[in-house]
Amino acid sequence: KEGYREQYLVGTGLSIKREDGTVVDSFWGRVMFPWYTVGGKVAGFGGRVLDKATKGVNVKYLNSPESLVYSKRNELFGFFQAKQAISKKDRCYLVEGYTDVMAMHQNGVENVVASSGTALTPGQISIIRRLTNNITVIYDGDSAGIKASERGIDLILAAGMNVKLLLLPDGEDPDSFGRKHSATEFQQYIESHQTDFLHFKSKLLADEAKN
Repeated sequence: KEGYREQYLVGTGLSIKREDGTVVDSFWGRVMFPWYTVGGKVAGFGGRVLDKATKGVNVKYLNSPESLVYSKRNELFGFFQAKQAISKKDRCYLVEGYTDVMAMHQNGVENVVASSGTALTPGQISIIRRLTNNITVIYDGDSAGIKASERGIDLILAAGMNVKLLLLPDGEDPDSFGRKHSATEFQQYIESHQTDFLHFKSKLLADEAKN
């Protein structure tokens, strides 16, 4: 009725075409987070189910599918908003999700991006490398997150970048940690608890082998 073409709605993943021919909203009942390209155009969306609607829903997060305008392998959530801060600070913080990026912005840390639901790719790393050779990977405080992201660290090292890591207290992520501390405390924790890759890795292996 509004003149939007079905081929674009379905082709970009905003809508799903059912077997009976009807077209419905893909992101119904979700909070939507826009993915901006490096140039500032919205190319895709991430959607999180609202808490009241999580019962019976298997997929908590839903991302736009690959399309002519959106390639998740070559996009980073928050990069458009973080560009100036990354260049100015000569460092990029890498976190896991949308809310982690927003929480860090709210705590005064703007040089932050997220891969959001996809393993880190060479394309994403090259985007960061345009602005800085220094990257700090921030993990949730559990070993599962660390092991899942080790491939990404290998790719960052292979690209010749300087990698530091920051492990938050057990059970915390940037979002939850940020809500419990002031912006100053949050920033001080990040600055004082970053460690280079070799020290981080050796401590991790030592902890695993101590018994």
